[in-house]
Amino acid sequence: MKKIHYRKFLPVVIFAIAIAIIFRTVLFASYVVDGESMEPTLFDGNLLMVNKVVYNLEDVDRFDVIVFHANQQDDYVKRVIGLPGDKIEYKDDKLYINGKYIQEKFLEPYRNVNSNEPFTEDFTLEEVTGNEEVPEGKLFVMGDNREDSLDSRSFGFISQKQLVGKVDVKYWPLTEASLTLGK
Repeated sequence: MKKIHYRKFLPVVIFAIAIAIIFRTVLFASYVVDGESMEPTLFDGNLLMVNKVVYNLEDVDRFDVIVFHANQQDDYVKRVIGLPGDKIEYKDDKLYINGKYIQEKFLEPYRNVNSNEPFTEDFTLEEVTGNEEVPEGKLFVMGDNREDSLDSRSFGFISQKQLVGKVDVKYWPLTEASLTLGK
């Protein structure tokens, strides 16, 4: 029987660990959802993998689920609703961007069709931010739990410089794991 020389494998193992650390710290980050603002898409305690470099390669898209620095201590998970130049209005529980109705398919399964209460209260961008349109370099974000979300309706626009990245994977709990968070 041949004797295994661990010295031959040690550089390979060290290299693999170094690559894994670089991959984890530079390209991706793991986040834990804290709170109910993204329900029913994300729940308190869900574990997420956030792509930290995607927005260096492509633009933010409407309905992307993102993580951003809310302040020096906290990061928030929200959905992008408004992009620079957009005029936003919710009327009769429907989203209008630049006067055109935009369907939010990701919310459809959760709307209570038997309720007279709207899922999203009526508002215009100007009413909640004082601006007619989303300024350059800014985003308007909302939680999917429209009735209980601290979002741009309260704190205004976020800067694209605050972005940590795009949520690509929900990996915990395993029974709810998904590769993308629907548009």
